Amino acid sequence: MTNDPSPAPDLVVPDQGLVEQLLDQIELKHAVDEDGDLGAPWEHYRIYFLFRGEQEQQTYSVRTFYDRPHPIELKPMLLEAIDDWNRRTLFPKVYTHTDDDGTVRLIGEESMLIGTGVALEHFVNSTVSWIRASMEFDKWLVEHLGLAADLDGDTKPDDER
Repeated sequence: MTNDPSPAPDLVVPDQGLVEQLLDQIELKHAVDEDGDLGAPWEHYRIYFLFRGEQEQQTYSVRTFYDRPHPIELKPMLLEAIDDWNRRTLFPKVYTHTDDDGTVRLIGEESMLIGTGVALEHFVNSTVSWIRASMEFDKWLVEHLGLAADLDGDTKPDDER
């Protein structure tokens, strides 16, 4: 085994540009925010595509911020619901975030270690699957919590409504 950090010929070291190309190919609206993070907006959530860490320990994460605010009194019910989701599905793994004002929001996340390279097909398939799963979680949560009035508006990005 050598210590050569260059990827094997059939591997790629994904970056934000590659993700933008993929999002263009699947015709998903996206933008880079003021922090330099690539995101895709929906009405009730935003999906971000993030690269963090040093070269050999670099991770790629798809993180979804579900924007519906929930009162702190519902946190036990939300935790029960997302525990059920997390037990039954591979991704996204969902957790809560409580704002200073007591508002509870949900965040979903999937990650892969990309190090010095990953197979392009694996990267593309994982990213597309993670986007779909993030959308499915929102749909599931709306149905599970009885928020059916929101359901119709969540299946398309903001610009397609």
